[in-house]
Order: sequence, then structure tokens, then C-alpha cells
Amino acid sequence: MTVETVSDITREALFLIIKTALPVLLISMAVGLIVSIFQTVTSIQEQTLTFVPKIISIFLALMIFGHWMLNNIVEFMTTLWSSFVLYTRG
Repeated sequence: MTVETVSDITREALFLIIKTALPVLLISMAVGLIVSIFQTVTSIQEQTLTFVPKIISIFLALMIFGHWMLNNIVEFMTTLWSSFVLYTRG
């Protein structure tokens, strides 16, 4: 296995991590921003106020995007594992 092969696999894995985590992270960030704006407008400075809406939004995002995320990960792992023969030949 060459250095280029290892770096390609690593690059693909990192891209997959970013691609699969992005929907949940964006939704969490948007909900946090909305709650922060609400806190600023109403002058409520409760730290735990953002926790419940974020957790609910993350669970909903995982319910919506979970199937797609899992399919991407399984596809990557299937491709990687089926290519092991090519990697060992060097």
C-alpha cells in the first residue's frame, strides 16, 4: 500500500465525516442562533434554555437524515473492504 493510497483513503474518510455530520451541525447551529436571538430580544439569560431545543432538533435531524447518513457510511465501508485485495498487492 502506497502513501498516496493511504492519503486518498484518509481524504475520502474525512470528507465523508464532514458530509454526514453537516446536516445535524447546521440544524443545531441554526436552532442555537434562533434561541440566542430570542434570549437577546427578551433579555432572558438562562443558560439551559438552549439545551432542550437543540437536543430536540438534533434528534429530529437524526430521524430525518439518519438513513441517508448510514447509507453513506455503509457504502464507503463496503467499497473500502471490497478493495482490500487491491491494497495488499502494493
